Amino acid sequence: MSSASQSRPWDVHRLPPAVGRVFLVTGGNAGIGYFAAEQLAATGAVVVLGSRDRAKADAAMTSIRSRVPGAQVRHLQLDLADLSSLKTAVDRLDLDHLDAVVHNAGVALDDPPRRETADGHELMFGTNHLGHFALTQWLAPLLSAAPAGRIVTVGSFAARSEQLDLDDLQSTQDYRPKRTYGRSKLAQMYFGFELDRRLRAAGSTVLSVVAHPGGALDSLTPSRTPVGVTNTPGERLRALPSALLVQGKDAGAWPVVRAVLDPEVQGGQLWGPRVLGLRGKPRREPIPSHMADPTIAARLWAVSAELTGTDPHLGFR
Repeated sequence: MSSASQSRPWDVHRLPPAVGRVFLVTGGNAGIGYFAAEQLAATGAVVVLGSRDRAKADAAMTSIRSRVPGAQVRHLQLDLADLSSLKTAVDRLDLDHLDAVVHNAGVALDDPPRRETADGHELMFGTNHLGHFALTQWLAPLLSAAPAGRIVTVGSFAARSEQLDLDDLQSTQDYRPKRTYGRSKLAQMYFGFELDRRLRAAGSTVLSVVAHPGGALDSLTPSRTPVGVTNTPGERLRALPSALLVQGKDAGAWPVVRAVLDPEVQGGQLWGPRVLGLRGKPRREPIPSHMADPTIAARLWAVSAELTGTDPHLGFR
């Protein structure tokens, strides 16, 4: 890359080309994941949508192809709530390398009762954190085979106000859905930062970066039929005051896409929206002190490896 292109300000509407590269976006059929996939497809890369639901993935691919002429998108059947299925899913990728994975898929429950995955883990912690933790092990050889592989973990602004309870990670003693969701996203962010420390220690060329969308609302999101986001003019009008503080999910995807594509992004960084961490163009953010605690991160890592039955090195040695 020329020095001129390196010095050019990042433009969310003029992304650098990525022809020949392959990106996997978990949960790429909806929400932030969909818009990240759409934007990445516009770079000429091959984009794989990891999704449990074939029909929703087909709808997302139809939408992307209608907006990105010549888009190279495909579906991978992927269920992060079923750990035993992940190796088979990665084998079906049939790739010799993977340039980046976006750990985006997530479950958010608003009401009780507490639910569990097929493996007996609390559903949000098990899917959002443990599923991605285990998936990373199976993707490690493909990411290591890329010239500069990246793992981008999508956190949440909600995680800033949460603290992990290492004695009740699965919320068996005190289940509150919104808090459990926030803690599952905090666990993901701890994982992303700790993963980069371990990758550096192992001398790996793979980078781990954390990004978050800020405040991203459906009501401020442009319609994407048949994906499911369809806002009437009245709904958009009523949502306008919110735009002073938050944004749509298309803009919420910007920090994620920059974390994947920008050659100046480094491992261990946190990227989010420019204005109060809630809206605007993507920028690098300081890491909140509680997320940078290596002791808590190491304890969470050990428990996660035990719960998922994975290699503590996640295949990076």
